[in-house]
Amino acid sequence: MKQLQVAIYARVSSDQQAEAGTIASQLAALSERVVQDGCRLADELTFVDEGYSGATLIRPALERVRDLAAMSGIDRLYVLSPDRLARKYAYQALLVDELQQAGVEVVFLNRELGKSPEDDLLLQVQGMIAEYERAKMMERSRRGKRYAARSGDVAVLSGAPYGFYYVSKQAGGGQARYEVVPEEAQVVQQIFKWVGIERLSMGQVCRRLQQAGVKTRSGKTTWDRSVIWGMLKNPAYKGMAAFGKTRSEPMRPRLRPQRNGSRQPRRPIYVQDQPSEEWIYIPVPSLIDADLFAAVQEQLAENRQRARQGKRGASYLLQGLLVCSRCGYAYYGKRVSNSTAKGKRRYAYYRCLGTDAYRFGGERICDNLQVRTDKLDQLVWDEVCGLLQNGRRLQEEYERRLRTPHQERDELSLTQAQIAKVRQGIARLIDSYAAGYIEKLEFEPRITRLRQRLSNLEQQEEEIADELVLQEELRLVVSRLEDFATQVKGSLAEADWHTRRDLIRTLVKQVEIDKEEVKVVFRVPPDPLDLDADNANLQLCRKRDRTSLRHPFVGWVELLTI
Repeated sequence: MKQLQVAIYARVSSDQQAEAGTIASQLAALSERVVQDGCRLADELTFVDEGYSGATLIRPALERVRDLAAMSGIDRLYVLSPDRLARKYAYQALLVDELQQAGVEVVFLNRELGKSPEDDLLLQVQGMIAEYERAKMMERSRRGKRYAARSGDVAVLSGAPYGFYYVSKQAGGGQARYEVVPEEAQVVQQIFKWVGIERLSMGQVCRRLQQAGVKTRSGKTTWDRSVIWGMLKNPAYKGMAAFGKTRSEPMRPRLRPQRNGSRQPRRPIYVQDQPSEEWIYIPVPSLIDADLFAAVQEQLAENRQRARQGKRGASYLLQGLLVCSRCGYAYYGKRVSNSTAKGKRRYAYYRCLGTDAYRFGGERICDNLQVRTDKLDQLVWDEVCGLLQNGRRLQEEYERRLRTPHQERDELSLTQAQIAKVRQGIARLIDSYAAGYIEKLEFEPRITRLRQRLSNLEQQEEEIADELVLQEELRLVVSRLEDFATQVKGSLAEADWHTRRDLIRTLVKQVEIDKEEVKVVFRVPPDPLDLDADNANLQLCRKRDRTSLRHPFVGWVELLTI
């Protein structure tokens, strides 16, 4: 007799439950049931989602379960209860139906799946009631917290900022409160004096704290600017803690995951800041007086205004175009002083953001080297001049791409004909199902395949149409290359700083810097005479040895101590 491939799935919603190990009780109950049924559970078939909400289907372990089921790698799946599979009934029904169609038997420990329409109806009603109860409890909790906050109950804050210690209701004899931590309170008072009286910047505050060896609440000696800013904006230090500063909303679509972050968020929510007019203030012990807090807010507003009114234009020729090939962060310009035998000399360098340890908790994430600005600027400008003075080089690249043997128009007509046929097939299939000629089990997989085919063809049609538009743009550019080169060629030698920057930003997409080479990636807009165009349709890469771009007497170790 074939041994059944069984798997178990468990989930807890919050990080606190995950840290407390409450998921262990689920795993123990599931493993015990597997043994009672006379089956054997392989270690690789235990799927656990710790700290992931059941309100979303995007969970790592659940994704693996569904993929394995689709490949017929599971015969039976054990789950503690339907709400561990998903919070919403619609999601529960979708997952159970998907698994059953893949030949997987789903076993819930708290109840068996329905063997009759009445059992299925009972499961549906239970799921809808559970979903309703969850929404009702969340709304009651929200309104209860707002009422408690208006009554001045510190318990709704659930924690305390740096400088305070939060005493819970259980530890405080039924009344939550804030207690002042003397050592941390002195640090908070000093930070407010530095900014409100001495008018220091965030960076200066962070450096002073680090030099004094002051540790954060988590034990780090490196302070982040955002942490200082959050402390200076927190009204709890003047004796009025705020409730309702943020609000949870459904997760918004993201273009890409955060750096070093997961593509599958644990909680499908987005935290939205609320205006201060909607905050509810709760009295707590004060660490600073209201006048000093107001002075700090004025100083922060003044700093913000100065930052906006200050010189935000380009300070370096290649600013905004430099990218590190190793870590992907940008290069920025920085001026440093170096002592030589002839005295102190001042140089400017392009430096990778990833090499700044203070930005990443005291540890740099990249070991790429910095580059002299004057030498790199001249190298890129020489490449741009060479491109403009050799107009034939661009024209040959365009003509090479124009001569690429693609039959776009014929392929577009063929694709459009296939799309029309697929749409007719979908219409006929729907009519047949509506008339009762085919059953639901036969209809669903066929309509799914046809719609997928239609989606692929429509995407292919869009790609071919884009290629045709690009080809037309290329033909237009070829006709104006000679005029563009003639217009700027005579003034290249006398071009000032701003003209050079405009030309470089028009023709160069980015400059990629590695330890041993620099790669200049060119771009040419559809109309070369339009210096504001942003669309790139040509890339020509030129590499240069970067060892000559570094100062011969200044090493990387010396620069770190400046």
